[in-house]
Amino acid sequence: MLQQFVVSGIAIGSVYSLIALGFQITYSVSNTMNFSQGASVMLGAVVCYSFNITYGWHIAIALPLSLVICAVFGLIIERLAVRPFAVDGSNSWLLTTIAVGIIAENLTMLTFGKEVRAYPSFLAQKPINILGFGIFPLELLIPIVAVAIAFFLRFTFTHTLYGKAFLAASENPDTAKIMGINVEGAIAFAYALSTVLAGVAGILIAPIYNVSAGMGTLLGLKAFATAIIGGLTSPWGIAIAGILYGIGESLAAGYLGGSYREIIGFALVILALTLRPNGLFGKNQTKKV
Repeated sequence: MLQQFVVSGIAIGSVYSLIALGFQITYSVSNTMNFSQGASVMLGAVVCYSFNITYGWHIAIALPLSLVICAVFGLIIERLAVRPFAVDGSNSWLLTTIAVGIIAENLTMLTFGKEVRAYPSFLAQKPINILGFGIFPLELLIPIVAVAIAFFLRFTFTHTLYGKAFLAASENPDTAKIMGINVEGAIAFAYALSTVLAGVAGILIAPIYNVSAGMGTLLGLKAFATAIIGGLTSPWGIAIAGILYGIGESLAAGYLGGSYREIIGFALVILALTLRPNGLFGKNQTKKV
């Protein structure tokens, strides 16, 4: 039983980590964050469901098209809800990104409907017997995909020209501009990438959580908590924090009941930030005067 709870926790924790990495990426490049990440999770799941189930398109076509739409959504958020305010030093992007998420959620309710819809798993629905307990294939796939994406991003950012330019823009935007790097383009790319990561998370979690217009709200909130716990300056810290958060939730729900899931989860957030205000793996940021 314990092993099953841990495996389930790793799966959901990997989803939190994927969404939370979107917060980290935009923060590192632009010092801003997309608080409509939950809507991006929902958008990925709803669009993929519509293409795959409603219109009957193969998942190999529905999935990449859904992620393209998520990327476009991220570009729209950056251009309309973040850039006009960030360039003036205003923090209004906090509210505008939340507003975009609310608009997206309500538009989805009008077009997709309010009802919760079951999304059949893309994989076999029979559990696999490993070490004496059953694991659903999707529970194995989610962490594998999350780890693969993390390593791919790491390789891209450290071994490709565009990736190094992106890192340069995140570490020192002023110097990057002098070197001819398109910092505004890097920020736009960061927002597109963040919404794609959220879209992947939404598609992966859809067969477990089902699909609805409001499915991303709590997931986005938990992912933000994960990003804060892990430390916004540490991508790997965020990944570890997401998995720990997922395991904690799963154990609480398994041994104490589902109603304790959120109580224990957010209590751990308060405890972690009380002990480590900059996150478990975050560093103190010095500000130059």
